[in-house]
Amino acid sequence: MSAESTPEPGIPSGPGSQTPRPRGKGRRRKPRRRRKGLLIAAWTAAGIVVLGGTGAGYLYFKLNGNLQSVDIDQALGTDRPQKTDNGSENILVLGSDSRSGGNKKLGGGADDGSARSDTAMILHVHKGHKKASVVSVPRDTIIDRPSCTDGDGTTHPAASGVMFNSAYSTGGASCAVKTVESLTGVRMDHYLEVDFSGFQKLIDRLGGVEVTTTKAIDDPDSHLKLTAGTHRLDGEQALGLVRTRHGVGDGSDLGRIQLQQAFMKALIEQAKSIDLFGNPKRLLDLADTATKTVTTDSDLGSVNRLMSFANGLKGISSKHMTMVTLPVRYDPADPNRVVVAEAKAKQVFTALKHDKPIPKAATEGTATGDANGVVTGAE
Repeated sequence: MSAESTPEPGIPSGPGSQTPRPRGKGRRRKPRRRRKGLLIAAWTAAGIVVLGGTGAGYLYFKLNGNLQSVDIDQALGTDRPQKTDNGSENILVLGSDSRSGGNKKLGGGADDGSARSDTAMILHVHKGHKKASVVSVPRDTIIDRPSCTDGDGTTHPAASGVMFNSAYSTGGASCAVKTVESLTGVRMDHYLEVDFSGFQKLIDRLGGVEVTTTKAIDDPDSHLKLTAGTHRLDGEQALGLVRTRHGVGDGSDLGRIQLQQAFMKALIEQAKSIDLFGNPKRLLDLADTATKTVTTDSDLGSVNRLMSFANGLKGISSKHMTMVTLPVRYDPADPNRVVVAEAKAKQVFTALKHDKPIPKAATEGTATGDANGVVTGAE
């Protein structure tokens, strides 16, 4: 999620485009880390709904009624990569920023009626569900978006040279999924989405997350100010951390991604250390909040299905989770944007498709942020 509203870039001339994309001016902005621990927030959200399986009747139907789902399969049809049959799963996790309602205050942007995907992560769960790989996709990556049909049945024509996060604002969840599948050649088995306000509430329901910062962070845009040291972040501070860009490192979106991945690991370990079943009220509050703020694909759109999915993830610790950023390089046409480093990205996509570890060589020599190691889990 971004600390501020970033104007969408223009679209260069080409198939499906309308206006030229301007050249970058001024000094080069360094690569950016993006988006947040929403993967873990969504993950945690899925995990706690196990409560729905223990209380029949009113509680079950209450939680079930909270859930929202999107029929991705119907929207995309059959023109998709084939499903793999090797025991692995791929889940697209998005953090949305509608800039409206409860998100308007948190997002700091104008309520322009649009919605943006400010964070995107491909979660690959390896066969056996003991290990996972996460690939963060920078929102500012310039891509060719395929034509796609949104949830209302409206078809949007393909566009060339647009930012990755424009797929979601154009056609919602189904368009974001189709764009990722077009980019990677990998079938997304599931979809999870969490928004600004939901993320903050989930962290508060968990009792905060403890992290250690090796450097002071002061970012007026994300309203976060931390000294170097150990902190227990509440929901507002956690949201500020995963949105922080200017307050640490090189001030880039790629740097923010490094912060988000570090926070995610801390959140995983925190969630595992909490005895939720020893505190029924906290569990109920967390389940209620999570099911209200998580949007899923229709296959996960019930408490029972979400519970089963979450149970398959609970054995994965942060030590068995590899986190990388999609290999990118600076866009020659605009140094404030990045483009996919094709050869190295292919190594990542091939690894996901064949359920193999992502090779270290795939991310060596690519654009990175300067925030690595600034945030760690508390000792």
